Amino acid sequence: MAQAGNHTQSQVHAHKDGQDGHVNQEELRQFGFWIFLITDCVLFATLFATYVVLHGNHAGGPGPKEIFEMPGIIVETFILLTSSFTSGLAVLSMNKGSRKGLIGWLAVTILLGATFVGLEVAEFMKLVNEGYTIGTSAFFSSFFTLVGTHGIHVTVGIVWIAGIMIQIARHGITPVTRRKVNITSLYWHFLDVVWIFVFTIVYLMGVL
Repeated sequence: MAQAGNHTQSQVHAHKDGQDGHVNQEELRQFGFWIFLITDCVLFATLFATYVVLHGNHAGGPGPKEIFEMPGIIVETFILLTSSFTSGLAVLSMNKGSRKGLIGWLAVTILLGATFVGLEVAEFMKLVNEGYTIGTSAFFSSFFTLVGTHGIHVTVGIVWIAGIMIQIARHGITPVTRRKVNITSLYWHFLDVVWIFVFTIVYLMGVL
């Protein structure tokens, strides 16, 4: 009897240790995401500082007032901010336990994000076709680097969300997929905040 009791206690302790290990791994993953987000903040802060310093160096070429078409930029901004809203709706659907709603709103978020990236690429291609590239001047170098880096991050977010959608479709709403949705939602909101700074510092202040 004593041996059976000891064996049962050992199983209980092993089970608890397994749960603790799983919890610790989840906490480590979340901590790793925050570290990643902090490094991204440093990256964008550096790019913004570089742009502020170099945006006046046009090398005899055009400046922001001559090249920026604000109606298109405003549309891009509206689309990206709307995608932040749909990302929040996806999280709400997840909290309600609606897998269909979660996948649906994530799909809408991806569609809006892809539209934003497409418009940004079109803007870049228009500038390149007009003869303005990253090597034209210090202004264009800092502009293409800052805005392009943000666009790359949005593209990564789209791929990331798409991968999570596949996992949700296969496994449903689990603690793992729930954590991933929460993390990608925070990442997406972060990119929206960065874009607000891009819109204000690069575009809005550039044409004033």
